[in-house]
Amino acid sequence: MLILIADDHDLLRDTLVAFVQGAGGIEVRTAHDLESAITRVRAQGPFDLVLLDYNMPGMNRLEGMKRVMAEPNAPCVALISGEAPRAVVQEAIEAGASGFVPKTMPAKSLVNAIRFMAAGEKFVPLDLLTGAEHSTHPIAKKLTRRELQVLEGLADGKSNKEIARDLDLSEPTIKLHVKNLYRKIGAANRTQAALLAREAKLF
Repeated sequence: MLILIADDHDLLRDTLVAFVQGAGGIEVRTAHDLESAITRVRAQGPFDLVLLDYNMPGMNRLEGMKRVMAEPNAPCVALISGEAPRAVVQEAIEAGASGFVPKTMPAKSLVNAIRFMAAGEKFVPLDLLTGAEHSTHPIAKKLTRRELQVLEGLADGKSNKEIARDLDLSEPTIKLHVKNLYRKIGAANRTQAALLAREAKLF
């Protein structure tokens, strides 16, 4: 897997690279502003994922992201930022971004998010795209937005195949989400996961 991380803060960028490459199986290129990111996309791509710092020079809000998304060597583009308003994140997703990654995210979660987005998934932290009724519950706080959608399918008694069809994802991807959410909420099987969701009144 080949990704590009574009961020104007040298120390933070180097730390991100160390986290990601340390996980294994991911090769990383870097850039310090939008123009150098576009140059690298054209010269060193195609990239499986391009991560752009929302506030770095040249971005001009989401215009920079859209410029990179127009490049054939960057099929998946996502934002990374220390902070970004919920409205900006939603606008980015609606414009076709693969996701939004907070810089405060734990290293392991960051790597998982990168793998999901590079595989064609969308990734956004739950509390940025859902209402307070979900994000305030301890169970919901442990899950990504996609995992919460899968859990809702389990709570409705749907099979992996049905959930995959509803979310327009592959069945193996759903199986991976199910396995991850089991671990996060302490469920041993589908029935237990559904019961926990019902008891928490998540849906």
